[in-house]
Amino acid sequence: MTPRSAGTSAHGAKLKRCGMARACLQAVKYLMFAFNLLFWLGGCGVLGVGIWLAATQGSFATLSSSFPSLSAANLLIITGAFVMAIGFVGCLGAIKENKCLLLAFFLLLLLVFLLEATIAILFFAYTDKIDRYAQQDLKKGLHLYGTQGNVGLTNAWSIIQTDFRCCGVSNYTDWFEVYNATRVPDSCCLEFSESCGLHAPGTWWKAPCYETVKVWLQENLLAVGVFGLCTALVQILGLTFAMTMYCQVVKADTYCA
Repeated sequence: MTPRSAGTSAHGAKLKRCGMARACLQAVKYLMFAFNLLFWLGGCGVLGVGIWLAATQGSFATLSSSFPSLSAANLLIITGAFVMAIGFVGCLGAIKENKCLLLAFFLLLLLVFLLEATIAILFFAYTDKIDRYAQQDLKKGLHLYGTQGNVGLTNAWSIIQTDFRCCGVSNYTDWFEVYNATRVPDSCCLEFSESCGLHAPGTWWKAPCYETVKVWLQENLLAVGVFGLCTALVQILGLTFAMTMYCQVVKADTYCA
């Protein structure tokens, strides 16, 4: 084989490798773009629900006195905005075939995944301490019920006590300290009527709200577990897409240089 034919053969092999690398890159590129577009749209949906709750319900589902900003609306807004940002970085990195953006997307998603795993581990490791702190904090929050600027907390307690047929955090007597009298909110009544919370204890729900909600969560643990597993799988899929495309970009740059 002459040097010229050998060079032609090597050049042809290089072009073939380049073509294969580009074809693989294009396939992964569009898959990752579609994945991140859905990811971004999901973030838009969560953000939209959060904004709607904030606009129509105020600080809806705020129960903590220590963390008054920790409302359902604020959590949804923060989560939605963060998911949108990650999805945007992923979409842009995929369509531009940019290694820096792909690496940024991978690191952001990995950080979220590790943070969620850490929170889950700490939650199960310190369940008893979290239980005690949560009950103490919720009891402090009862003193804000019905006060000015705490519409969200008031609505949240009214909904919980009505829907779960419970009263107070650990006992209906928790409300006695709030009112300095033998009375409870009207949402504690077996049959709702104006000022029914002033009637005898026999007309009120007796179940403690904390334990009632906790039992409900335990009964629906399978649904919570499935949701958590699906979330983890989506994140692992995103990490796989990001790393695969990053490697394909590097490979294409090497073969097609």
